[in-house]
Amino acid sequence: MATVEVKNLEGATVKELELSDAIFAAKPNQSLLWEATKSYLAGLRRGTHSTKSRGEVSGGGKKPWRQKGTGRARVGSIRSSLWRHGSIAHGPKPHDYTTKINEKMLLGALRSALAVKFQERKLTVIDQFNLSAASTKTFAGALRKLELGSKVLVVDDVANRNLELSSRNIRGCDLMRHHTVHPYHVLSHESLLISEGALARIAERLR
Repeated sequence: MATVEVKNLEGATVKELELSDAIFAAKPNQSLLWEATKSYLAGLRRGTHSTKSRGEVSGGGKKPWRQKGTGRARVGSIRSSLWRHGSIAHGPKPHDYTTKINEKMLLGALRSALAVKFQERKLTVIDQFNLSAASTKTFAGALRKLELGSKVLVVDDVANRNLELSSRNIRGCDLMRHHTVHPYHVLSHESLLISEGALARIAERLR
């Protein structure tokens, strides 16, 4: 069975935790990870881009010159997309980019994302985030002791005001609750720092 060391904020190993092989020892499904990532990033797009069609460009109600006899090409309107200040042919219009992914696929992608971090030794489990007071300096020091790299996703299973205040001003550090973690969040960070309680609740959800 897969195992991982549980550490404290001082970087010392407290105990060893057994993990589910079905989640952390399984081969990551790259297809599911791609679908989940694509769906998440598509949902972030505002889709407010817009260009003017021929019917929206001002002017052009009169034919610029007569059809024949001038020696110039035939033109019906200065609104043509061939003209400067004219319309845009087949340009983008506001629309929703959201794509749906069912829950089974999303959970499978999260399972694969956790497996990737564990197999790359980028998963660090901590017993609890017991910060006595809000201190960015203290928490930044704890991250250095744990050797987590420059971009860290911190996941906890309970509301922790001291942790929130201590982590929000650290560059590259993002804090999330266990029920809001998306596969993209896990993959887009170099390391994953998760509390033992949060890991247990996520693992229970993925069974």
